[in-house]
Amino acid sequence: MEAVNKALVVMLCYNTDKQTKRTLQKIPSRIRRDYDFLIINDGSTDNTAEVIREYHEKYDLNLIVHPHNKGVGGAIKSGIKYALSKGYPMIALMAGNNKDNPLEIPKILNPLVHENCDYVQGSRFLKGGRWDNLPPFRYIMVKVHAFLFTLLTGRKCTDALNGFRAYKLSLFKDPQINIWQDWLDKYELETYLHYKVLKLGFRLKEVPVSKIYPSNRRKIKYSHIRPFIDWWSILNPLFFLSLNLKR
Repeated sequence: MEAVNKALVVMLCYNTDKQTKRTLQKIPSRIRRDYDFLIINDGSTDNTAEVIREYHEKYDLNLIVHPHNKGVGGAIKSGIKYALSKGYPMIALMAGNNKDNPLEIPKILNPLVHENCDYVQGSRFLKGGRWDNLPPFRYIMVKVHAFLFTLLTGRKCTDALNGFRAYKLSLFKDPQINIWQDWLDKYELETYLHYKVLKLGFRLKEVPVSKIYPSNRRKIKYSHIRPFIDWWSILNPLFFLSLNLKR
């Protein structure tokens, strides 16, 4: 399937079978959406593959399966590589864990289409956004992360950690943006790209979106992010890039 002036929405899934099913149930049918949809199953070992198979043909979804978990950066790279190979002009990213709402996809894509933006960042903290049941420690880290971005780039950020976002694929033609580096395979990639876009002066807009966490987090695993280890993975591009230790 070749794309002509159409967006590709990429949903990232890893061991989120029940949450993935709830997310897929919200996707508009093929005739009710003006974008294509790609699911990346990043080496899930639970029943995520079976859930995806149930909705794959019903909703006309494209699918990439990683035999082993590559990490969120590796999964995003697969989605971008697919979009570039098919000629899509823009891509949106969302989680398959039922925290992002597929019905809000147009809010992410419209500024790329109608306002000539290069990058759209979903923000749960803007007026009209939601952050129900956000754990206190996660709230603090999201705020610290956004503050560091504002401090280091000189451009206001309210929610640079939200993975619900969209890009024009023309970004990746800039020689100063190299997402294919091996050190960007885990959580580093999203921070790297956000920093680069801000520092290089691309047109960025934040839009209000929902980021809904489960009310009973003891029974439902709400995140794969491990304390300390993965938070360093998220933050280290800010230090490496601002100190010119990496490119």
